[in-house]
Amino acid sequence: MQPIQLFELASRQAQWLAVRQNVVAGNIANANTPRYAAKDVMPFNSVLQQQGMRMAATQPGHLTDGSSAAEVTEVGLLNDAEVKVSGNSVSIEEELMKTGAIKRDYELNAGLVKAFHRMMLMTVRK
Repeated sequence: MQPIQLFELASRQAQWLAVRQNVVAGNIANANTPRYAAKDVMPFNSVLQQQGMRMAATQPGHLTDGSSAAEVTEVGLLNDAEVKVSGNSVSIEEELMKTGAIKRDYELNAGLVKAFHRMMLMTVRK
């Protein structure tokens, strides 16, 4: 029987979410800074792969590899219309959507850890 890595995985994802939230907050803070380029972090799958962890899947289509080259990268522009008068590439709407996604991911992470912890306590009590 292999040890359960859920708590370690949840801890790593919480750290990753904190870093991503910090980068997104920096983007929002610099929304009016001239020629500021929006940034984002690489996907969590890539972080796991770099650290030697791999998600297991029962079916090949369950998990996909989304890899990126750097930890924090500049977000490319889709078209020239996205460049603001100040010359930066920050879209407040996109950054707020990222913030919402980070919040949902954190709540899911915390909920899974809480449920798993409760299940472990129930098995120990009996």
